[in-house]
This record gives sequence, C-alpha cells and structure tokens, in this order.
Amino acid sequence: MEPAVATALAIALIVPFLGNTVGASLVLFLRRGMSERFTKALLGFAAGVMIAASVWSLIIPSLEAAEGGPVPAWIPATVGFLGGMFLLLVIDHFTPHLHVGSDEPEGAPSTLKKPTMMLMALAIHNLPEGMAVGVVLAGFLAGDPTITLASVTALSIGIAIQNVPEGAIVSLPLTSTGISRARAFVMGTGCGAVEPVGAVLMLAITGLATPLLPYVLAFAAGAMMYVVVEELIPQTQVGHHTNIGTIGVALGFVLMMVLDVALG
Repeated sequence: MEPAVATALAIALIVPFLGNTVGASLVLFLRRGMSERFTKALLGFAAGVMIAASVWSLIIPSLEAAEGGPVPAWIPATVGFLGGMFLLLVIDHFTPHLHVGSDEPEGAPSTLKKPTMMLMALAIHNLPEGMAVGVVLAGFLAGDPTITLASVTALSIGIAIQNVPEGAIVSLPLTSTGISRARAFVMGTGCGAVEPVGAVLMLAITGLATPLLPYVLAFAAGAMMYVVVEELIPQTQVGHHTNIGTIGVALGFVLMMVLDVALG
C-alpha cells in the first residue's frame, strides 16, 4: 500500500472517531454538565461546520467531478443531494430516538430505554458525517484530480472538531438517567463507531462504480444538511439565548471554510 493511501485511510477512519471520543470523555471531567448557553453555542458550531463541509467539501467537488460528463453537472448534484436528504428522512422517521433536552421520543414507537434512544439520536447524526468522509476518501483513492490528500485531511479534521461538542452533548446527559460516568463515556464512544462504518460503506459503493462519485458526494451533503436543518439548528432556536447558537453557526462555518480552502 502506498504511503499516501495508508495516510488517507488512517486520517479518514481514525481522526473523526477520535473527535467523538474526546467529546464523550468530557463526561468524566465536567461534573456539573453544561449550561444552556454553552450547549447552544456548541450545537450551532457543529451546524456551521457541517454546512460549510457540505458546500466546500462535497457539493463543489460533486459539480467539478461531473463536468464533461454525459449529463449537465447540476443533475448528479441535485439527484444525489435530494437522495441523501430522503435517506435521512426515512431513517429519522423509522428509527426510535430521543434528542437532548426533549422528553418526546421520535421515530417508530418503541420500548427502548431513554439512554438507548439518546444514543440512537447521536448515531443518526454520526452516520452522514462518516459517509461524507468516506466519499471524499473514495474520490482521492480513485484519483479524482479535484480531491487531494489535503481535502481528505481538511474534512476529517473539521468533522472531528464538530464531533467534540456532539459527543459531549449526548454523553453528559446520560448521567442524569442513572448511568455512571464511566459507562456514559463508553457508550458515547461506542456510538461514534458509526462514523467509520459509514465511511467504509461509502468507500465500497464508490469503489464499485467510480462514475457514481458526483452523485455520492452530493448524497453525503444532503444527508448532512438534513441533520443540520432538522435537528441541530432547531435546538439552538428554542428557549432563551438563541443568538448564541447563531453565533456558533457563524464561527463553525468560517472555521470549516478556512480549513477546506487553506488545506485543500
């Protein structure tokens, strides 16, 4: 295996997972949990990172990869984006889960316990992030000239950064359900394993048919945008201190944009 390939695989599969692990580990140190203001800021920050990643790391490369193809470049981007949104809509509708700060479970009726449904919500968030990293990695391995090792690195770092607050926001409330801090850390970390699985899945799909790359790039973008619009931003706009969530979105967006442009 070439060094560049091994490096790309390691970065894409390990770095985002480490971000989630760091976030989950905060349950071992933050004894009083997080304030409403801090939670909204982190949720907004995560949303901003995901929006910027969807545009610079996925939609723009999708359009570039489709140029000169048999159909106009906007068609793969449109089909893929809507397909990703639809998949997450289906998953969100049928998977029982519970969001932080909510007492009303979503998805199909279930007898699952509250901690399990909270972890299911995190898994739904993590899946499209893993898919995004996986498809960019697939583009790099396929030799797409618009996707470099720096592109893989920038996206992986960006996802890892926003995984820190996501891991913390889910793991910390688990202790309020009677779960020990150590177990909450293990559960939060284990849930982060969804990301490498999503990455490998996208890598396999794109590997089977390289011409699908423009579609799959946009597909991952649509999946991430669903999570942002359906879950993250609405949670920042409930109750007080909504402007803090908005500031978080701006900071996260700018950071991811800078990472992608500077490293890409």
